[in-house]
Amino acid sequence: MFTGIITAVGRVGAVARKSGGLRLRIESGGLRLGDVAVGDSISVNGICLTVVARKARSFEADVSQETLDCTSDFNLGARVNLEKSLRLADRVGGHFVSGHVDGVGTVTRVRRVGANRVITVKAPARLARYIARKGSVTLNGVSLTVNDVNGAGFSVNLIPHTLAATNLGQLGARHKVNLEVDMLARYIERLRANR
Repeated sequence: MFTGIITAVGRVGAVARKSGGLRLRIESGGLRLGDVAVGDSISVNGICLTVVARKARSFEADVSQETLDCTSDFNLGARVNLEKSLRLADRVGGHFVSGHVDGVGTVTRVRRVGANRVITVKAPARLARYIARKGSVTLNGVSLTVNDVNGAGFSVNLIPHTLAATNLGQLGARHKVNLEVDMLARYIERLRANR
């Protein structure tokens, strides 16, 4: 479980094919790994990955084919948002984020509004119904508030801090983003379907 408040931006340092998926080496950037053990979870661009090896400034994680099928690509050298898993004593500054990416959205527009940027994203049709104005959504692991919804498209407002502290500042039209919808919306739909 995560909060969607990014604590560091790292980089994909190595990508190796292996049976059933990939093995990644993530350079941790400013993320301190001293308290991270093999078996711990770290959100990498919104994907909950299990640490399988750790060094002082990097960690390795295996990515299954299932995860690869519903997330954006891992390109060598790509900047990735990082967050350690939530501890019970931590503040929840964003919203509850599972790290189970629902699909990939496509940025359709980036518009400057003063020092902010308004990003419009087209969600896959099967996920659009879970996205509501003033609701929560996660893009590349970042907890955001939905400003507006229009069909399968929605917009979020990125403040200067978010632009500087995450990889969202480098987004442009046609970029892909890992998308996790609010888990409460999914559970409510499941409960309604079982009635």
